[in-house]
Amino acid sequence: MKYKLIIDKNAQDEITVIANAPSELTKRIENLVRSFSGSASDSVMGYRDDEMRRLSFRNIECITVIDRRVTAIDGDGNHYHIRERLRELEDTLPTYFIRINKSSIANEHCIARFDTVFGGGIDAVFSCGYREYVSRRCFAQIRRRYEDK
Repeated sequence: MKYKLIIDKNAQDEITVIANAPSELTKRIENLVRSFSGSASDSVMGYRDDEMRRLSFRNIECITVIDRRVTAIDGDGNHYHIRERLRELEDTLPTYFIRINKSSIANEHCIARFDTVFGGGIDAVFSCGYREYVSRRCFAQIRRRYEDK
């Protein structure tokens, strides 16, 4: 791997990454660049009643499917409908969002704790109080992710 940084006060900011294949590193670089660019890619439009609001990814605790509609839940527990599909969102979300089951993606910074529930299941409890089921497969990946840190 080669790394090259050129600082020129007269040049316009430009970031170029040349890789032979997409990887976790290229995804992290892309998310980092997007988060500093101030572009619309660090937020999503949310709709509730007659209200339309731009939701910053940092303020979203969980994105889940409720009644066949993609819903974002913010730090205050407010539910906003999102017009994008969950798979489309997953490609644009920062790396601190993790899948917790087939129909939910969570902001790992907002998970307060994991609780075991009757029958051996596991729930993710968010800072706002919202609870969402964590599948066994996803929990194993989350555990590996935390062990690697």
